[in-house]
Amino acid sequence: MIHRRALLATPALIPAIAAAQTAPTVKQDDTVGAGLRRGVLIRWGDRVTFDAPPFDPGNLDAEGASAQFGWDARIAAQVIPPMAADGVTRAILAIAHPTVEAAMAFPGGADRPAVAAQMQGASLLNLEVQGGRWIVVDGGFQSRRLTASTLCRVSGPLAEQVGSSVLGVLGVNGGAATPWGSLLLAEGDPALWSARLGGLDRRFQRGDGFGWLVELDPLDPQSIPVKRTALGRFGKADAAAAQARGGQAVVYVAERGAGGYLFRFVSAGPASGPDALDNGTLSVAQLQNARITWVALPQGAAANPVDAARAAGAMAFDAPSGLSWDARGNRLIFTGGFGVLTFTPDGGDPAAAGMAGNMINTQGLGAVQTATADARGRLLIGTDTGGPVGTTAQTLWAVDAGGNATMLYGAARAAGIGNAVMAPDGGTIFTVARRPGAEPGATFARPSTRWPQFEPGIPPRSALLSLAR
Repeated sequence: MIHRRALLATPALIPAIAAAQTAPTVKQDDTVGAGLRRGVLIRWGDRVTFDAPPFDPGNLDAEGASAQFGWDARIAAQVIPPMAADGVTRAILAIAHPTVEAAMAFPGGADRPAVAAQMQGASLLNLEVQGGRWIVVDGGFQSRRLTASTLCRVSGPLAEQVGSSVLGVLGVNGGAATPWGSLLLAEGDPALWSARLGGLDRRFQRGDGFGWLVELDPLDPQSIPVKRTALGRFGKADAAAAQARGGQAVVYVAERGAGGYLFRFVSAGPASGPDALDNGTLSVAQLQNARITWVALPQGAAANPVDAARAAGAMAFDAPSGLSWDARGNRLIFTGGFGVLTFTPDGGDPAAAGMAGNMINTQGLGAVQTATADARGRLLIGTDTGGPVGTTAQTLWAVDAGGNATMLYGAARAAGIGNAVMAPDGGTIFTVARRPGAEPGATFARPSTRWPQFEPGIPPRSALLSLAR
């Protein structure tokens, strides 16, 4: 397994030394960086679709949860729709809802699997600029929820084995907007949710309908998501997408876990073709001397890509957590227990046989989980311990090309940073404060903070935020 220490000792990896500001101290409220104003766009329980009921945390039900923003949240992708005739700047944000902690989500702490099944999944949100600030459009055209009840088509080499369709999108950890206009959502470890929901329906006991990469059209709210079996079934941490110089679709997928592998899929035909992700070459990363070499896996490896990667002698990375493709810099950004790695494809072609690596020295920034590049070339780096609380808050940093780190936002007690992206206007950053108050030992009745409302009886709520000057 590859760790930070081993990477830093590799001469070919060139660290960018971060001159970091001090992270904010832990407190019940959040901290906003100098010169920024913070807006709360949507919170757990707020309505996503027009028919969602008002949030009533003491009386949660599955039907209401299926139309409301989920308990946990992380930005999976941003899609920029074509400019409309009214000239209003808009965006579609895909938000993953990976987890639901029963102790924090439900009064009394007893799990309610049927409700949790609808709280998890993903939300697609319409955002637009009104009065000089970004808002979530109430009842937006593309706004929708994907839950354990969402009908999905199954395609690719394992479709016959799994079945032509399946109900449910489970445990989405991340995703990506693709250059060919679709949205990818990465399902996590299928065993975790299958065991939790097994008593609800036999399809969860069987489990093979989950743990896939899901593709859909974010501009069409009626589009049916497709589970792409050619990219393999395993617990995914995140995905990223690029387009090869020859026009093929290129998708990177990281395995979630202590020793996760990094996979790449290159389509056989053009990305614009129908079902382009159903046929192609699945490869795994081998890292040596700060360079990735892509090792093609044998035909049929999609049935068990993790075992195939192990047999190929692939590199096991320390707890992969995030992937993103920086189109401006033509590089892959990869985060995990090792910090932040960036890889530039040989000849500038994402389908090339190799990639050159560079490590960003994030020492002093905290437990890095996500990193994306903004329009200025900075890395927006988010930290998250998953709940345990130290002396400093989990923080969103902006790190420039010179290695200088600026504190943009510090989350409330026990909350983590659920990724960040720059808005289409280039002046606003969207980020998420996820799972506030959910530190070890906390409960629905006794959270360690009631951010963002601080009202008696109202639990802490994950929230999508805007940071603007």
